[in-house]
Amino acid sequence: MDTTEPTILVAITDIFFYTKVRDALKARYTLEKARTQQDIADKTATSTPAAVLLNMNDLTLDAFQAIATLKANPQSRAIPILAFANHEEVDTWNQAKELGVTKIVSRNEFSARTKELVAELIATNSQPSAVSSELNADR
Repeated sequence: MDTTEPTILVAITDIFFYTKVRDALKARYTLEKARTQQDIADKTATSTPAAVLLNMNDLTLDAFQAIATLKANPQSRAIPILAFANHEEVDTWNQAKELGVTKIVSRNEFSARTKELVAELIATNSQPSAVSSELNADR
C-alpha cells in the first residue's frame, strides 16, 4: 500500500492566508508553494500534484493565466483546481469556470472548509468517470 501523502500545489502568495491553508492541510498532504504562474508551470511539468489551490484575487499571481497555462498543457490539464474568490465578483467566478477551474468557492467558504473541500476535490477527481466505468464493463 502506498503511504505517500498527496501533494497539493498551493498558489496563494498572501503569507497570512497561506499559513492558514498550511496549518489546515499539513497533517494530510505535502504542500508545494507556487508564487508565480511560471512556478505553477514548472512544478506541474516535473510532477503531478493531486490538486492546485488558487486565489483568484491574488495581486501577485495572475490566476487566470495560471488556469489557462494548466489547461493548455496535456500533462497538467487533468489536475483538479480548487479556486476561491470574493463572493461578489461574479465576472471572476464566470471567467474561472470558463477557463476550466474544477471548483470555485467564496473566500469565506474556503477558509471555513479548506480540509473538506480539498478532500472532496481529490476524491471526486480520483474516481473513474461513469463513462470509463461503463466502457470497462463492456470488455
